[in-house]
Amino acid sequence: MLFRLAAPRTRAAQLLIGAALLAGCTDGPWNNPNPESPPGLVTYQSVMTPLPPKHLDPALSYASDESLFLMQIYEPPMGYHYLKRPYELLPLGVEDFPQITYINAEGETIDPEAEDVAYSVYELTVRADARYQPHPAFAVDDRGAPRYLFADASESRPYRQISDFPELGSRPVAANDYVYAIKRLADPFNASPMLGFMAQYIVGMEDFSARLKDVPRDGWVNLDDYTMDGLQVVDDRTFRITIKGRYPQFSYWLAMHFFSPIAPEVDRFFHNPGFLDRNLTLDWWPVGSGPFMMVKNDPNSEIVLERNPNFREDYFPMEGAPGDAEQGLLEDAGKRLPLIDRAVFRLEKEVLSLWTKFLQGYYDRSGESHGNTNRVFDQAFVVGPNGVELGAELASHGITVSPDVKPAIYYYGFNMRDPVLGGYSEERRKLRRALQIAFDTEEYLNIFYKGNGIAAQSPIPPGIPGFVEGEAGINPYVYDWVDGAPKRKSIEHARQLLTEAGYPNGRDARTGEPLKIFIDVQSQAISSTSMNWMDRAFGRIGVQVEYRPADWNRTREKLLTGNTQIFSHGWLADYPDPENFLFLLYGPESPLICKCDGANNASYERPEYDELFRQMRILPPGEERDALVARMVDLYREDAVWLFGYYPKDIYLNNPWVHNNKRHGISKNTLKYVRIDDDLRERKREEWNQPVIWPLYAMSALLVALLLPGIIAYRRRLRATARQ
Repeated sequence: MLFRLAAPRTRAAQLLIGAALLAGCTDGPWNNPNPESPPGLVTYQSVMTPLPPKHLDPALSYASDESLFLMQIYEPPMGYHYLKRPYELLPLGVEDFPQITYINAEGETIDPEAEDVAYSVYELTVRADARYQPHPAFAVDDRGAPRYLFADASESRPYRQISDFPELGSRPVAANDYVYAIKRLADPFNASPMLGFMAQYIVGMEDFSARLKDVPRDGWVNLDDYTMDGLQVVDDRTFRITIKGRYPQFSYWLAMHFFSPIAPEVDRFFHNPGFLDRNLTLDWWPVGSGPFMMVKNDPNSEIVLERNPNFREDYFPMEGAPGDAEQGLLEDAGKRLPLIDRAVFRLEKEVLSLWTKFLQGYYDRSGESHGNTNRVFDQAFVVGPNGVELGAELASHGITVSPDVKPAIYYYGFNMRDPVLGGYSEERRKLRRALQIAFDTEEYLNIFYKGNGIAAQSPIPPGIPGFVEGEAGINPYVYDWVDGAPKRKSIEHARQLLTEAGYPNGRDARTGEPLKIFIDVQSQAISSTSMNWMDRAFGRIGVQVEYRPADWNRTREKLLTGNTQIFSHGWLADYPDPENFLFLLYGPESPLICKCDGANNASYERPEYDELFRQMRILPPGEERDALVARMVDLYREDAVWLFGYYPKDIYLNNPWVHNNKRHGISKNTLKYVRIDDDLRERKREEWNQPVIWPLYAMSALLVALLLPGIIAYRRRLRATARQ
């Protein structure tokens, strides 16, 4: 049969009609922005923060968004129960809790209750079933030698990413891997943020670091060739860490990614010549024994994790906190973990784009950290009779809410050395209390954070021992207990305190000059609206405000030099112990005293507080420790160290096919518990993304109607020509 090319107008009509006909023939929604997942694999779809992870080396990372990835890939010695509250510490990479032996200065083992404890020895046994992910660092040749060990950069040039290496290997996690990881923390070449702190506790760490400063760095340095007094490998699966004195909180530190095992083979592999130029480093490609492994790292696009085929047997917990069973959080009890096969984290720079894709079903959750703007929040929630409630559109989608009061505190602090607001006289305390009352934290949170926060009554947030609820937990200098709830003291009371402090109506009683306070603010983190609100708040007691905006680097410089009067800061718990918050007020932590990046930016110095802190930090949990914590909180309130504080409350949204959404304020290794109902996700995506194609059909019909007369006339001319 002879075929002729259609006329141009005819081809246009055919293409348009063909597009309309194909509308009903495609698989899945047309607007799916995500690449197809590998068949048969359940993929969790999520987002990265606008700033991709900078460090993925456990020795270097100290950021929450980086921990989100690291804690899926690595298993430190200890971890946390996913569901139980208060937070419960559990063995993770080791078989059991550390066996602790106490030793005196003469090296003799002594009773745990003895006062002359010079050292504490932590003995840990690695799990027998812990095994590293498949990786080229473990690949060996027929003689057992490393297969990928190159003499120069030219030999390594063909390999640009991990997937380029055809041969992989693995081995069990060994005790020496944990010891090697701690040595990497001490190696000054790595510049770990943990070195300064841990050197105060781990025996020999400071000396080890000093010795390595003189070691030439022309290639890989095998840290196994150097000993550290506080570390001992007992056998293949047992190791010991010796720390100075008694420090019960050390077990919490063992749950952080810094103490994850690092195989020497991995360290050597990434020191191959030429690898650094291609980002073939441990800081880019983490290698662990956890439930997932990284298979793609493109921080400008996406990071992809896949199930580690060598992951040990691990199961969903059989019990949780009160109310968990009723909320369906134990439906997967006893199931093998992880419950998903892949996790894709995509970079979304625009909040509205993230929000739209979430509502379309292309992201499973609204984000790993709540960054929605007020506009998005207004779309999601409405104010109902029971407070803030899910909006009708989201409720109809079956979206669920996971509120999370973080174990954290954001605060504005006073510089206790400031000549106007600082000091410990009763007049200065009353001046600061007047400012505390004038700053209505509850109103501030309602206006600027939609109520997503709780006014802080102490430095210790909910979920941490030492936090006290009810009337016993209020700050009596700022609040009264009225009708079963805290009520801020009146502005009249604040004005009276200001008068007693020597500033009647906000003016210095001696000079008549108005009282002006100076607030250092970060330029990127404050708006003119919030500054106007603060002007009005302090204006009610006659106090004037001047703001001193600066970027973070300049603000940090001011904090280090004490060149502030009122400053903003925040702290997120590293571990669930009151010490982790009360040290924010410990005198030696002042940058002006330690000459370092100390946490006590208020430069609070009170001998009684410091002595209580030193006693508290070495005591085990119990009534004696609780009493010391309560007294330190009393001193903080009495001295009015911070202008105000609040515990942040985040709201996470989950699409209806996502299960096990309980947030964990401390641990990030919760991805293995997430379950996705893939069938429901596909059905909902189809339902929510139905294409509107009637305009396409209408345009096709219109185009045919316009072109048909011309086509008929054209064919008539062809036939007439043929007859001639």
